[in-house]
Amino acid sequence: QVQLVESGGGLVQPGGSLRLSCAASGSDFSLYAVNWYRQTPGKQRELVATIRSGGSANYADSVTGRFTISRDNAKNTVYLQMNSLKPEDTAVYYCNAYRLLFGSFLDYWGQGTQVTVSS
Repeated sequence: QVQLVESGGGLVQPGGSLRLSCAASGSDFSLYAVNWYRQTPGKQRELVATIRSGGSANYADSVTGRFTISRDNAKNTVYLQMNSLKPEDTAVYYCNAYRLLFGSFLDYWGQGTQVTVSS
């Protein structure tokens, strides 16, 4: 059982920065891979970034070079540093933690945090 709590969203101007946090409770957090997704009404959910238990990361083309995903297992927290923000980055951002255990997926979601990029 893992609970995820997201924070750090807000209103920023284009070109600004935000750091989102996904704080996890529960055991074995270091064994989970973590995704950041974003959702805008009328659009499909988009996978923004992934960090695996070993620390390797991947990014959507739309955010490569601007966003950085990282994790601090000692704090049970994953971060998404967002720089050079654009209006099209506006969305609700969700944290998703998962792992494979005995042939089945353990899959958990946070409640989401709103990011609005506007002048």
